[in-house]
Amino acid sequence: MTEATRTRRAWIVGGGSGIGRAVAHAAVDAGWQVTVSGRRGEALAQTQATASNPASVATLPLDVVAENPRNRIAEILRADASLDALVVASGTNNPRRRWTDHDIDDVHRVIETNLVGVLRVVDAALPALRRAGGVVVIVSSYAGWTHSPGAGAAYSASKTALASVVRTINTDEAANGVRACHLCPGDVDTDFLEMRPSVPTAEHRRRMLTPADVARAAMFTMDAPSHVRIDELVISPVSQV
Repeated sequence: MTEATRTRRAWIVGGGSGIGRAVAHAAVDAGWQVTVSGRRGEALAQTQATASNPASVATLPLDVVAENPRNRIAEILRADASLDALVVASGTNNPRRRWTDHDIDDVHRVIETNLVGVLRVVDAALPALRRAGGVVVIVSSYAGWTHSPGAGAAYSASKTALASVVRTINTDEAANGVRACHLCPGDVDTDFLEMRPSVPTAEHRRRMLTPADVARAAMFTMDAPSHVRIDELVISPVSQV
């Protein structure tokens, strides 16, 4: 089988809803074989069932904070198999975001999920990514690219740190052909908005990006030629402030 005809494989963490689900569906539409992971098995099953080709989607429930992804990677690939793309779209925040009302335990949970969880997933996937010269797409945030009032200290710090994670991957893994992108979407109409202190109105949501908008950006990065690296990609609605 030639490289041109080989089925490409993607592991999408946070694939049970929102942006992760949209990326999974877009990848399946483009002929990829996809494994989706996340904490909620029923949500992963819904991602699989609603794909254009459910047979191209496998589900692997995984809590990146409570479980070691290294122990689960073998359930996705044979020991010698490669991985063409890793998309990390999992993340969390808390409605209590200001210094006057946040709780340090919540701060720890946000950083553990948004930063440490990403590091653990990348660490688990790198051996397989090296074999393919694969792509890592870390779905960060507009708050990871520039200051975003209201995002909160924990969320902003954890997402900003992902830019450094991407740079280290690109520096350390260039010789192996592995490329990483810091994908920074602005406001997106997903269930994640329910975590805001004040949930946006329906009118406000209509002006936001859709998960499919962000998925197209992710696919642009995943489909780039092997000699092309997209270090950072910012996508925002016209109304973003």
